Amino acid sequence: MNASVITAAEQQPRPAAQDGRPRVLAMFPGQGSQREGMAAHLIREHPRTAGAVFELADDVLGLPLRKLCTEGDAEQLRATETAQPAILTTALATFEVLRAEGFAPDLVAGHSLGEFAALTAAGVLDLADALTLVRRRGELMAEIAAAVPGAMTAVSGVPAARIEEICAGVDGVVELANYNAPDQSVISGTADAVDTAAELLRAQGAGSLVSLRVGAPFHCSLMASLEERFATDLHAVDFRDPTIGVISSVTAQSVSSGDAARDLLRRQLTAPVRWIGVIGTAAESGCTDYLEIGPGRVLSGLANRMVGGATVRSTQDARRIAAAVAEYS
Repeated sequence: MNASVITAAEQQPRPAAQDGRPRVLAMFPGQGSQREGMAAHLIREHPRTAGAVFELADDVLGLPLRKLCTEGDAEQLRATETAQPAILTTALATFEVLRAEGFAPDLVAGHSLGEFAALTAAGVLDLADALTLVRRRGELMAEIAAAVPGAMTAVSGVPAARIEEICAGVDGVVELANYNAPDQSVISGTADAVDTAAELLRAQGAGSLVSLRVGAPFHCSLMASLEERFATDLHAVDFRDPTIGVISSVTAQSVSSGDAARDLLRRQLTAPVRWIGVIGTAAESGCTDYLEIGPGRVLSGLANRMVGGATVRSTQDARRIAAAVAEYS
């Protein structure tokens, strides 16, 4: 087993894009992107790269992630404490396949959990440390899920400012957790307060209201009790300065240092995901291509709605990975 898979020491600074070459934002998805058999094609077709990532993950965490991500059912993949490391490992296994073929993004960003993958791709975290932190993060979030009947609901067709106003008028905790696209947001909080806000939003003409099966009320003040506890885990890990530009989902701005990255991972437990801002910053930085790396196509779908004329790709199956390799290697 090659334990140096995606270690920070291997990363080299990325030179500025040359004229005529696509400038690529690599996007790493968060919880909710998991699906049955999501890594089967990776391990089958790329045993020396993707398979090595899963081998290391199984060794580090003592979890059967390889089996979960190839044979696990939806219920097994739903639990927060296993879903998070499973998604992270699948995303980084996909990245390792692309990296072995010469792919090197100009910028990286991750949606919530995906920020750990982005920081690993940028050399800020070693894979083993990222896995340990994500496992711990999932365990802490599962505690909140068990203690507080929380919920998250995706809302389309109502402006974010109006959603904020409605949430502010509801008794209980309900807050805007994800600014995903101009026409899509996510609210998070206690189950009763989220249900109340959803009914008010329906009356406001919401195009759709979809309850998310994520296991906990992420990115709201209900997570505040976890910040100091998770900060202890974060400070036990070495954070290096990024070798590729990283856009934070907390601030939608560049991450300047390893210390800044550590603090942002603490803050993101309660802070909303500012994905509209992330895509806007990437566009302002000259990105022409947006590549979602990992299971699912949620982020590529959001990018398609926000960056007209750009090339947007996903990597959720063998065909799409082959297309990305052909385009970017």
